[in-house]
Amino acid sequence: AKGSNEEAYLFQKFIRAVLGTNNVDHCTRLCHASSVYALIEGIGSGAVTNVVRDIENAEVAVIAGCNPTANHPVAATFMKQAASAGTDLLAVNVRRPGIADYCRQYCQIKPGADVAFYNAVMQVIIAEGLHDRTFIDARTEGFEALQAAVAHYTPAVAEPLTGIPASEIIAFARRLGQARSAMFFWGMGISQHVFGTDNARCLIALALLTGNIGRPGTGLHP
Repeated sequence: AKGSNEEAYLFQKFIRAVLGTNNVDHCTRLCHASSVYALIEGIGSGAVTNVVRDIENAEVAVIAGCNPTANHPVAATFMKQAASAGTDLLAVNVRRPGIADYCRQYCQIKPGADVAFYNAVMQVIIAEGLHDRTFIDARTEGFEALQAAVAHYTPAVAEPLTGIPASEIIAFARRLGQARSAMFFWGMGISQHVFGTDNARCLIALALLTGNIGRPGTGLHP
């Protein structure tokens, strides 16, 4: 997955000639398998919904479980440029990534606390009426089940589980819920996890809950 197009082309020619198959696999299918499964389950397609550079059209971008300045420097450049132009970056990670220096808010959650954190964010968004009811009614199903599932995860309950003060969880939820457009980026810190599929489900649910998919400056990007 980290080879150039030219290298991939040559590699496939080699495999075709030597092994007699046109099929070449690479790491993304495995390392993002949990993301792909959750995306197919949640939106019917196991692929990103838009390009990284669309962040320049986003009012808010959630950057979860990834370190783009180290692993995806070109994408990180787009993120930095967007932040300079007014996009609010919200980072969530168990350790501080370099992109946090450009973020409006950085939440350093406890390892394994992803679902608790995002459940609490969704609880606040629903409780404060920041969800996009029109989008939910027209394009989603299962809202009542989601509402019931996250009802217990108030910021006060989530604080000791996540290590994030309740006030910070509320601030995160309000900024995301009030945004006219938001994108969600995530990496191995979400997918390479015993509950990786659940982590990705939470981010997909957040996008659907807030109506942030299908428009410029919105979408899901593992």
